Amino acid sequence: MMLRRNERVLENIPVGALGIIALDGCKDMGRRVDDYIVKWRREDGHAFKDDVVFNGYEKDTYLIDAKVPRFGSGEAKGIIAESVRGRDIYLMVDVCNYSLTYSLTGCTNRMSPDDHYQNLKRVIAAIGGKARRINVIMPFLYESRQHKRSSRESLDCALALQELVRMGADNIITFDAHDPRVQNAIPLSGFETVRPTYQFVKGLLRKHRDLKIDSDHMMAISPDEGATERAVYLANVLNLDMGMFYKRRDYTRIVDGRNPIVAHEFLGSSVEGKDVIILDDMISSGDSILDVAQQLKNRKAKRIFAAATFGLFTNGLEKFDRAYEEGLIDGILTSNLIYQTPELLERPYYIDCDMSKYIALMIDTLNHDGSINSILNPSERIVDIVERYKRGEEV
Repeated sequence: MMLRRNERVLENIPVGALGIIALDGCKDMGRRVDDYIVKWRREDGHAFKDDVVFNGYEKDTYLIDAKVPRFGSGEAKGIIAESVRGRDIYLMVDVCNYSLTYSLTGCTNRMSPDDHYQNLKRVIAAIGGKARRINVIMPFLYESRQHKRSSRESLDCALALQELVRMGADNIITFDAHDPRVQNAIPLSGFETVRPTYQFVKGLLRKHRDLKIDSDHMMAISPDEGATERAVYLANVLNLDMGMFYKRRDYTRIVDGRNPIVAHEFLGSSVEGKDVIILDDMISSGDSILDVAQQLKNRKAKRIFAAATFGLFTNGLEKFDRAYEEGLIDGILTSNLIYQTPELLERPYYIDCDMSKYIALMIDTLNHDGSINSILNPSERIVDIVERYKRGEEV
């Protein structure tokens, strides 16, 4: 069952006239999402479009012009160029887009996650409580890697969530939160963490036409204990075997603020001759993923595909290029939820998973105060696309 917009019954009247604010660094995604919603609502030829409660329902664009200019000192302010009174506002922010710069007393600074988060707060402050509802779409959850306290440490993610709620955010939508339990910081507010498993499966099936999707020919692999749930979900939906690695650490030493990994130990059935999909929430430096891939190759795995929601590639792509040339990995799948470098998009092993239609579906549904449960659980769509693939149909 492909989830198309016209198959859903949007019976509820909209919460308010829709408005989308894509902050700097998220403009491309904002335009794509806007294009989908404009197209869908035009096709509807909505029967009630002259009704007062559907005022502003069908428009040429739902994007609202918002800017965050900076003074020469590096300080900034949020400005919204049109009225947002009574609107259902969706703010989109990519805290990982380091490609943007700003001037600080004549020097050029790259924007950090802290800068993007501050800009988000500035725009919420510029709304000034006039919107009907504020929804924050933050694909990479700000400070989500600092999600628990293991010594005398700050709990940055929890503080940020509480701050957004205090400023008036009603819903926070993120993707593949490092630890979804951070929502305990705001138990009375809307918090959704979405996994792009369906887009990963679709991207892989489109690129490789000779996959055999059964437990004899394929396995889902978790690179560490934290990612086990992702691999278990995919293995259950596709009826695959599942394996996992756990990190053996040296707890007698601390290097760069953490206990160094001594080895990745494997738990699971044999991977010999099987294609494997390694699932994780992010590829940061990539050392862990490539170490796991090497371990799987040593165990005679056939092809290795690494799928992660966020491709940060903090130490560059050279090691991935080498791994591809040596036959260690056959494909890397990440989403366009965060900034992708032009170099990454050109790589022959890279598979880009577009999430704009998915986000548009969520915005359109939430604007109608509808349930997004069917969007959040893609198991039926995954089974459907795999069945079509096995029949040789286009996916």
